[in-house]
Amino acid sequence: MSRHPMRRIVAAGLALVLVVGWFVVRLVDIQVVRAAELNEASQDVRSETRVIYGERGAIVDANGTVLAESVMRYNITLSPKQAMATQSFERGTGDDAVDVTLDEALGELGDVIGRPAAELRTQIESELAKDPGADFSYVAKRVDTEVYERVKALRIPFVYSEEAPGRRYPNGAVAGNILGFVTDEGEAGAGLEYSEDACLASEDGEMSWLHSLKDWVAIPGSEVVKKTAHDGGDLQLTIDADLQYFVQRIAASRVAETGAEWATVTVMEAKTGKLLAVADVPTVDPNSPSSVDASDRGSRAFSAPFEPGSTFKALTSASVIDAGKGSSTSGVTADYRYLPPNGANINDSHYHGPTNYTMTGMLIDSSNTAMSMFGEQVDDEQRYQDMLDFGLGAESEVGFAGEEPGDLHGGPENWDSQTKYATMFGQGLTTTAIQITSAYQALANGGVRMPVSLVEGCRQSDGSVTEVPSDEGRRVVSENAADQTSQMLEQVYLHGWLADQWEIPGYRVAAKTGTAQVPDGNGGYQSGYLVSVSGFAPADDPEFVVSVSIMNPVKMNSSAASAPVFQQVMSQVLKKYRTVPSGAPAPELPATW
Repeated sequence: MSRHPMRRIVAAGLALVLVVGWFVVRLVDIQVVRAAELNEASQDVRSETRVIYGERGAIVDANGTVLAESVMRYNITLSPKQAMATQSFERGTGDDAVDVTLDEALGELGDVIGRPAAELRTQIESELAKDPGADFSYVAKRVDTEVYERVKALRIPFVYSEEAPGRRYPNGAVAGNILGFVTDEGEAGAGLEYSEDACLASEDGEMSWLHSLKDWVAIPGSEVVKKTAHDGGDLQLTIDADLQYFVQRIAASRVAETGAEWATVTVMEAKTGKLLAVADVPTVDPNSPSSVDASDRGSRAFSAPFEPGSTFKALTSASVIDAGKGSSTSGVTADYRYLPPNGANINDSHYHGPTNYTMTGMLIDSSNTAMSMFGEQVDDEQRYQDMLDFGLGAESEVGFAGEEPGDLHGGPENWDSQTKYATMFGQGLTTTAIQITSAYQALANGGVRMPVSLVEGCRQSDGSVTEVPSDEGRRVVSENAADQTSQMLEQVYLHGWLADQWEIPGYRVAAKTGTAQVPDGNGGYQSGYLVSVSGFAPADDPEFVVSVSIMNPVKMNSSAASAPVFQQVMSQVLKKYRTVPSGAPAPELPATW
């Protein structure tokens, strides 16, 4: 009998050893063999991860005025499954507690986000019809902080929110044409937002933390930054926001007065090539880009090539003088029609008999026939090279999104007999408003073309500044050719048919008008015209270039539509920058011989 208790004791001891051994093995398996795997699994169960948003850089004007900035927006979401399961909930505590039904809650939510309650209920039912377990659906996207706070205050248990970084343009449509915009998905959509995205773009980070499985409250000190966020750089422009606003307002007023389709106005520093204003009408408010047609969301100054017409005659004249084939007082006898030996047929816009034009008189009267006689003295290859040197036929140094290079039709080897002559007076080729402004900058700057610039530089989030590389410019024509052309353009300003409409007292001004036919895309021309003015002041020491283009001003289809805009804009620029008035008057040059 005494041996049986011993057996029981031994059996119990062996069982205990086996149990303890099993626990030891499991403990080693959990804490050593599978520790990393299980730890990771527990983290997944008890952890939350969210994006740390980097801030997209601001866009500022030359004086630091903010034109574009990042703001936090919010997407409002709900759980269809929870909403339908809730039906009613208690809001408040104690004696202040009230029951709120699903329809009441949807009505309150709809009032805040601007959607009917019935529409929200239909959305919930539709989502559940597709997926009975649907737990997520957007009800409003990118609402501002005020709306977010009002939704939050409703304390609806099945309504949630998520951060959605957005973009704000404090000045509305001012410079909207060049700023571009950011899409609802946060992607750069157009303009400088797109072309300068390398400067502006931020990099998002990621953070995780642990929470209680019981009440989902975050555990203090458990936050872990998995990836650091990086803010984008701030982009500084050469544009002056106040001037941009003024120029846009003047252009918009003139488009309305003349019934025009659109207009562009550019202002550039003559000595640097910096753009101070680039106005397009119609334009876009980047806060709401979809409110205008897609064709009005960019900048036609960069992206809409046109035949420049007679403003181009200044460039051909400079080429003739630079080649030593004429001067401001050289003369030709030109009729209203010219039939050169190659079979071309050139006509002036008005009838006149044989006239002894100087090159100056040719510009004053804007004679195509006289221009053709002067221009044919220079071989086509040289004229073409001068066009390229003036910056035509290629995108500008700005690299603007959607910028067009214009079309010189491949040069002389591809020009027919008519094009050979038409290119002398601004037809048979296309340019952009920016290119014409840049070409006049070269004439104003003694024949040296400076690179066109719209961006000063990028200030990175660490404080370092990446500046746009400087360029000393490239000589296009001799200083003598540029000076003589400038003096001839002064005579156009003083004695041309618009002299009384663009006068700026106290300043010498060099300017030329243009009235160009517009190609219809089918080998012919539209019925309307593009009218323009380009010029610079003070002509004795040029500081600013202004170029105006107005498309099809049906109530005034001539350069008279653009001249007042040139006068008002140039006057404002000279006043704004406190430009010293001219001293001696312009020298008189003969128009005939």
